[in-house]
Amino acid sequence: MTGIVLLTGATGFVGRHVLRALTENGSQVRLVVRDGKQGNLSTLKGVENVVATSDLFAESADWWASICNGIDTIIHVAWYAEPGKYIQSAKNLDCLTGTLQMAKGAAKAGVRRFIGIGTCAEYDLTASMLSIETPLRPSTPYAGAKAATFMVLSQWLPLQRVEFAWCRLFYLYGEGEDARRLVPYLHARLKAGEPAELTSGSQIRDFLDVSEAARMIVQAALNDEQGAVNICSGIPITVKQLAERVADEYGRRDLLNFGVRPDNLIDPPRVVGIKLNNSTMNQKS
Repeated sequence: MTGIVLLTGATGFVGRHVLRALTENGSQVRLVVRDGKQGNLSTLKGVENVVATSDLFAESADWWASICNGIDTIIHVAWYAEPGKYIQSAKNLDCLTGTLQMAKGAAKAGVRRFIGIGTCAEYDLTASMLSIETPLRPSTPYAGAKAATFMVLSQWLPLQRVEFAWCRLFYLYGEGEDARRLVPYLHARLKAGEPAELTSGSQIRDFLDVSEAARMIVQAALNDEQGAVNICSGIPITVKQLAERVADEYGRRDLLNFGVRPDNLIDPPRVVGIKLNNSTMNQKS
């Protein structure tokens, strides 16, 4: 039985679903959240305690060693992710260095497992079908910081006898999503009976409901998986097909105006995950 799980980012889009999946699983959870975000988290079933900090990415390794006392597994979801800004932001460097301090503290405290959250954008996206064996080729500060975190921790943590897994997220949508993202935009426009202005919608993507992604992250954490793990559906669909699914909830495909917005010429035409992890690869070899 896994001991106490420390979770960061529990108030964010992905983290709140990971917390739900953990508590539904019966796990005992310690939360690290930003000051002012504690809310009623401490009253949730399964939450052992809530630690608040002004900036978890500014804390020292010694601070983390103290917080990680008695922790079996860390699931580190927190990262700067403001839509429209996070891809190019210098805050990715703060998240990178802060995560390394967290890992140092975790190792010092004797944490058994460290689970980090990555992104499919770490891969060489020209490959179109992305497995954990696809070469890494990040092209933005966000993807680069994630890839750098993975490269360092995958080498260093095992030397400290800390098991390490890295869950790479693909295209998530669902409850709690920022209103500026595609699916909430569609719902808002269609619910109001207003047209939605879209690109051609020809881009092929791997979409996954965030609640299912959270269950996959928790499964990877509690099933002792190690190395890279793709958190994906493995099912290719176009952005147009996704938009039509949303529109069908309102019976209003007529409000979808494809081609009004220009396609992003540097956007990869196809990004789809292959659901293999290192455990599966080892069984096949």
